[in-house]
Amino acid sequence: MKRVNHLLKYNIALVAALLLVTSCQKLDLAPYDRDTDLNYWKKPESALYSVNKCYQGMNNADEVLYADAMTDNAYTKVPNTHNQAVGNGSFSTADSYIASVWDYRYAGIRQCNLLLNNIQQVPGLSDELRNRYTGEATFIRVYHYFELYSRFGDIPYFTNVLSMNESKSIARMPKAEVVNKLLADLSGIIDNNYLPPSYDSQNTGRITRWAAMGLKARILMFEGRYAEVSPITNAIMTNGGFSLFNSYEGLFLVQNENNPEVLLDIQYLAVDREHNIQYNFLPPSLGGYSQLSPLQELVDDYITLDGYPVKNAPAGSYNPSNPFNNRDPRLAATIIYNGNSYKMADGTDHVVNTSKNASPDGFGFSSDASATGYYLKKYWDNSYRANLMSGLNIILMRYADILLMHAEALAEQGRLDAAEWDRTIRLIRQRAGFSDSRALSFPGSDNLVSIVRRERRCELAMEGLRHKDIIRWKIAENVMNGWVHGLYTGDAVGTDNGYVRVENRKFDPAKDYLWPIPQKDRDLNSNLTQNPKW
Repeated sequence: MKRVNHLLKYNIALVAALLLVTSCQKLDLAPYDRDTDLNYWKKPESALYSVNKCYQGMNNADEVLYADAMTDNAYTKVPNTHNQAVGNGSFSTADSYIASVWDYRYAGIRQCNLLLNNIQQVPGLSDELRNRYTGEATFIRVYHYFELYSRFGDIPYFTNVLSMNESKSIARMPKAEVVNKLLADLSGIIDNNYLPPSYDSQNTGRITRWAAMGLKARILMFEGRYAEVSPITNAIMTNGGFSLFNSYEGLFLVQNENNPEVLLDIQYLAVDREHNIQYNFLPPSLGGYSQLSPLQELVDDYITLDGYPVKNAPAGSYNPSNPFNNRDPRLAATIIYNGNSYKMADGTDHVVNTSKNASPDGFGFSSDASATGYYLKKYWDNSYRANLMSGLNIILMRYADILLMHAEALAEQGRLDAAEWDRTIRLIRQRAGFSDSRALSFPGSDNLVSIVRRERRCELAMEGLRHKDIIRWKIAENVMNGWVHGLYTGDAVGTDNGYVRVENRKFDPAKDYLWPIPQKDRDLNSNLTQNPKW
């Protein structure tokens, strides 16, 4: 199926090149230590270039997928890369990944501030377009700040482009004040209709009013302000026009991009703007290195088709000797286990043998094979080009997440009833492929919060949201301490009850709920205080 070539994808891919050749057109971006070159903002196209550059820095495929390696969902096997140290609890004030998050997010904030500080100078913009660009840049700035405060707590907050001296003296703002400012920013662009509810086909992928509402709901969820969440999620459900895509597995395929479930994604495009994240999770038989691998702890949380958790399922529902039979269909759509397969472009199935020492994909066969005996299937793009380059979009927010936030907010308030269950969890499970009434029917009032949390984990596995969930639920010390595991081998050595020991993790609740402020930044700015115990 031929892909639609949207202007946003092209503009993001081209904006860096366009900015590189602007010296002869006086379109240079401002350096950190002096004022913006006003000639840049006197050109009508500068606003479009700048807002597209804001999009370019919002997020990336690696950051989204590797986020689950900081949780009980996944493991990354290569030391000192990505976020392994955060996952196992060995990170420090000098950790390179933590410093990169700090730098990346503040670079994105600066880009948004450049536009927001200067957009009134850009000629030839209608009020509608000026407001839209303002809304888009404001949303992206809020997105960056949310990523920062949810990890670091108190952070420097600013809405102007800082000079070099200012950047070396700015102090951290209390988290509560940051949250209020972010919510006010989102309310401003939502209430004043800065963002449209939808776009034409030439602007697919841009931020909508509904995405802004979804981000506001996420921030409120993170803060535990559940009574404020449900009116927002209800408005999206009632008026947004979104729906669950008819296939859970199909939701993550190139040919189904930009479907009615997607509120926000990272727009990629074959050849022009690509990623090769697949190399990091595919098995050797498909040319991958499997640096990122799902854990047994995630596998174990998928319920049976008749609605039982596997730990207390009756014998007729779950058989440990055939553990993947009669399970939540999302397990097979998300994770490659022994005998599961990838669908190739020609329609054939590429079956993977993950059993111990099986060539070439089996556990323990080589350093290229999965360290857990499991491979990621979600975000497999069988239309990849050479070297596993892919233009598959990476979803940042989708309608199922809105439904899950709605259900969770109501459950936390003691207000999740059968009618709201049917609007949320039942719909999600039906789309996944459940048909048994025990799995679909409202379970009553017992353990609703736990049920919704498990549903959230399985529906959104490997989509970069689990880390914020275990932090906001304050369960990280329970799920991130001790050994995490891979597949069952039955071996007596190096296993727990036959399940492979993968990594011994630690999480200190006295300090690890907040990341340390990078020491390199504190060396430059004596006003940056440090988080407790660091």
